[in-house]
Amino acid sequence: MPNTGANAYPSRYRWLGLLGSLALAAGALTAGARPAADTGPTLRASGGAGTVLVFAGLAVLTAAWLLLGRPADGQRPPGTRWLTTTLAWWAAPLLLVPPLFSRDVYSYLAQGAMLAHGLDVYTHGPADLGGPTAAQIPQVWQHTPAPYGPAFLLLTRATAPLAEHPWAGTIVLRLTAVLAVAALAALLPALARTLGIDPAAALRLGALNPLVLLHLIAGAHNDALAFALLLGGLLAATRRQVLPAAALVALAALVKAPAALALPVVCLLAPADRSWRPQLRTAARAVAAATVTVLVVTAAAGTGYGWIAALTTPATSTSWSPSTSLGRLAADLTDAAPDGAVTAARLIGLALAAVAIALLARRVVRRESEPMAALALAFTALIALGPAFRPWYALWAVLPAALAVRTPAVRRVAELGCAVLAFTVMPDGFSPDGAELVLAVGGFAIGAAAVLMAERGTPLHERQLAC
Repeated sequence: MPNTGANAYPSRYRWLGLLGSLALAAGALTAGARPAADTGPTLRASGGAGTVLVFAGLAVLTAAWLLLGRPADGQRPPGTRWLTTTLAWWAAPLLLVPPLFSRDVYSYLAQGAMLAHGLDVYTHGPADLGGPTAAQIPQVWQHTPAPYGPAFLLLTRATAPLAEHPWAGTIVLRLTAVLAVAALAALLPALARTLGIDPAAALRLGALNPLVLLHLIAGAHNDALAFALLLGGLLAATRRQVLPAAALVALAALVKAPAALALPVVCLLAPADRSWRPQLRTAARAVAAATVTVLVVTAAAGTGYGWIAALTTPATSTSWSPSTSLGRLAADLTDAAPDGAVTAARLIGLALAAVAIALLARRVVRRESEPMAALALAFTALIALGPAFRPWYALWAVLPAALAVRTPAVRRVAELGCAVLAFTVMPDGFSPDGAELVLAVGGFAIGAAAVLMAERGTPLHERQLAC
């Protein structure tokens, strides 16, 4: 094969990451979020060796990703084409396995079936649908409305014929996520070049990322679609295409609402003249395009605007977040009612997030901060101070950060944060018991040992051609 400019290090870590991905796929067959026909009404996976394999694979894959970014003296780092090929290698074993780390994909299928049956997904939960489709949903989500916008629900309605065939439905929705991740792999380098960021570094952090592989591909989360639309809109904005940029960002928000935070960034990136009059004209055009997009898509979906009221759905009484934990702690210390304390803490967290976002906007207007960096920090504030947190939510901050961070040390901190988050969810998406934690730790130890053996088995300065 021709030399692509890579050396022994990236070639070795590509193979090491593939080994980790294969172990993940093998473990998912028994430890993943399998259909109810395989798990019974508890929906809990059998675990066992599957859990060990998943965590061993996680350790190997995450280590390969971190080591791939390790600087090597006198050697040229891998380019975007090589990294994109590596992403395809690592993703391939995860395409046909059961969902991993979450059962949300079954909720997507249920919501599509509900629409097909004429049920309002913004006032009804899967329990009102009933049957084998609703049986796939954990009890905590049986009576909750959909928190997704009409653009995504149009897609789920198309999958309604597959709702009672969870394997087939999962594959179709995962294919959508894979196509969205492929779009990310193309959009990130293009945006990075426009913004003066190293394209390969942006691609490695934003797309060749364990959280992308685990949650957007293996978990088939709809965040992938929102991210692809969001970055497409930002790229159009850098090319002064205001109307399509605003429309794409609005579509992203009609999949998942947080994407709306990027609309002001469109207004800042698009005008060639940064004086206030061109920016006002740009803002007016962007708002008009976004408004028309919302009206047209909502009318096409026929769902109405109930999704606005349903935005709190991900925050159940059992959801975890820093603000929720502080609320529960305050309730324990003061003997207050837990529900009231948690609600108050969540409202305070959202208020603080709003203040942080306003301050960031002020800095951008005063040109004390770059729009993309401010967007990354705004998403960080919303995630950290919001009422619910899940590992893949971090990607909302990571993707714009990949296009804004210029300091290797800061980029490394972001990478380490992603690596830690990769280990925070069990393969079937449920909270672990003591036995499962032991299996997970054992799997991690096996994976870590495999990485150490691989590192010791190759001379430090060995060179070779990479495919």
